[in-house]
Amino acid sequence: MNDWHASDHLVTRYADGSLPEPDAWSLEKHLERCGDCAVRVSRAVRATAAEAVLAEVRGAVMAEVSAAAPARPPAHGAPPPGRPAASRARPRSRAYRWPSTGSGAVRVLWALGPAVRGAWLPAVLLVAAGAVALAHGGGFAGARPWLLALAPVVPVAGVALSYGPHADPMHEITAATPSAGLRLVLTRTAAVLAVSLPLLTLAGALLPSTGAPNAAAWLLPGLALTLASLALAGYVGLRAATAVTGGAWLCAVLGPVLTAPGGLTRELGLRLSSYLDGAPAQGGWAAAAVLSAALLAARRPAFHFLEKS
Repeated sequence: MNDWHASDHLVTRYADGSLPEPDAWSLEKHLERCGDCAVRVSRAVRATAAEAVLAEVRGAVMAEVSAAAPARPPAHGAPPPGRPAASRARPRSRAYRWPSTGSGAVRVLWALGPAVRGAWLPAVLLVAAGAVALAHGGGFAGARPWLLALAPVVPVAGVALSYGPHADPMHEITAATPSAGLRLVLTRTAAVLAVSLPLLTLAGALLPSTGAPNAAAWLLPGLALTLASLALAGYVGLRAATAVTGGAWLCAVLGPVLTAPGGLTRELGLRLSSYLDGAPAQGGWAAAAVLSAALLAARRPAFHFLEKS
């Protein structure tokens, strides 16, 4: 039951097209749950010049449907044409219903997004399983530092593949729905985090430590980088934002290691310890996550236009 209803002024502005897009999307979302307001908006739209256009479109669609519908053959055992119409009438078949089990699965997969449905999920499984196999099957004791170096950018890559025409062939339809924008981006980001965080943390716990930070030390940095990517996306778009944050992390971690004179794994472990170990480092990542979340909330209206061009 709704406690709020659209005012007459809001309905009138929506009908004549003068309502700003964010307010119009909010009203459309309300109309999904409020039949009274939907009736009022429908009457207001019919009172404008749009009614003639809608009637013309409706008539053209119905004419096309009628012309394309194949003629029904007479039913087996139907009475001859001379019989009364009542005796020739056949019982109507029940309307088709979408299978209840399938519709829920379809809606869940649509909400979770392309990253969980596509190649990103097998890639995460390959990284986790490959690190464990390399450590225990290949005898490589330094697998944990390399996994911890890659783990924070895995959810960032998943976010980049979750929203936009480059990743979703149905993006134009998705972007036109009232649920599009920040709400859908956060839903798909949560799905990416729910898969990558426990999977990579479990894989790290199965690896030898060899002086590297513990397996859960990357969680706050991964969350902070993901939120920073979303906050930056409000300014430069999702792909560019994830490229900046993910690339910055990899350059900060791997850049000094590749130029160090010592062993790569040892230098990587020392570099990760300075970034991940200890209360000051983790506190800094927590502060970065909170700041990114605040900036994301401030940039929320920008997500109505995200990846629409």
